Amino acid sequence: MAMVPGTYEEWEHCITVECGIPLTAQYVEERIQALENESDHHTQKFIDRWGRQHHAQTLGWFRQAEERLRQ
Repeated sequence: MAMVPGTYEEWEHCITVECGIPLTAQYVEERIQALENESDHHTQKFIDRWGRQHHAQTLGWFRQAEERLRQ
């Protein structure tokens, strides 16, 4: 697997297995709120480090996780 995930499945594996963070409804909601707030210091640092395209992709993956949790 690449250092930066390229698919939802790679991203989910990175979060849940490599980082050991469960994708709970609360965690996913908090991350979506933070990533949507470009005034947030951590979001600014994320964008500076990884770029706007990866930021948008990551936000999309969190939204996808949110949708899966609703099913």
